[in-house]
Amino acid sequence: MSIDTIAEIITSIRNADMDRKKIVRIASTNITENIVKILLREGFIESARKHKEKTKYFLVLTLRYRRNKKGTYKKVLNFKQISRPSLRIYSKYQRIPKILGGIGIVILSTSQGIMTDREARLAGIGGEILCYIW
Repeated sequence: MSIDTIAEIITSIRNADMDRKKIVRIASTNITENIVKILLREGFIESARKHKEKTKYFLVLTLRYRRNKKGTYKKVLNFKQISRPSLRIYSKYQRIPKILGGIGIVILSTSQGIMTDREARLAGIGGEILCYIW
């Protein structure tokens, strides 16, 4: 397990998505649980459940795929990590970027918890930009 939990989440979901796996298992922390709640609420993943294995907790995510007319699967999730442990990116609520004109979401870490760009604009608070999802 690495120090950068957000990069770990993004990498595991991206790898499972490229390999067309339906289920992903990630370590459960407060940050990962909050990000997974946002992904569920926004409709990027189908379901999530907490699983205990010996003394450690894991989140088991079910990824969502769209099926084309030809029967092939098309991935739904595209991630881009913005803040890293070596370079933190902060933004005021007026300058939070809109991804694809509002189709995608920005996940922020604020003083009131982890939230999306829309929620942060409504609350009038800025914070650290964690990642973009579209």
